[in-house]
Amino acid sequence: MILVTPRLVLAPWTEQDLAPFAALNADPDVMRYFPKTMTAEESDALVGRLQGMWTEHGYGFSAVHRREDDAFIGMVGIQKVLNPGFPFAPTVEVGWRLAKPFWRQGYAAEAARAALAHGFDVLDLPEIVAFTAVPNLPSQAVMNSLGMTRNPADDFKHPLLPEDHPLSLHVLYRLKRENFQR
Repeated sequence: MILVTPRLVLAPWTEQDLAPFAALNADPDVMRYFPKTMTAEESDALVGRLQGMWTEHGYGFSAVHRREDDAFIGMVGIQKVLNPGFPFAPTVEVGWRLAKPFWRQGYAAEAARAALAHGFDVLDLPEIVAFTAVPNLPSQAVMNSLGMTRNPADDFKHPLLPEDHPLSLHVLYRLKRENFQR
């Protein structure tokens, strides 16, 4: 499946996406709200898992390219959250990770809006969530720009991080289908 926006293309992962995605995942600035950067092998394995989600569920995080020059800018999409350690699971989340040269240009929100539209209009999902570590204000700004809302009572400790980890506390944003503004 391919989603096209005015400036972007969200498409299945290709071999050509692996090296720029590995560079993105190795960048300490990009990964500052994650427990650690990734090696190329870890990044490639992540792409394999993302492709598996597409195969299993029919949707997932896509590679994102800029239409004007086909530059790889990152990943955006929706995916199932099934881990029972998450207090809101099972559900579907929207997420993004962009290479630093593409920050602050509206790409994350533009691509996420396309992924949300697919989730609500095609998959008929009633709600999609997003979550991030408390200090990740840039991602929270994107969530707000998408019309997502946060209830502090929904904040949670990430189940895959030690409880005392500085990124353990996460915020949860929600968006109901009827509140999505296309």
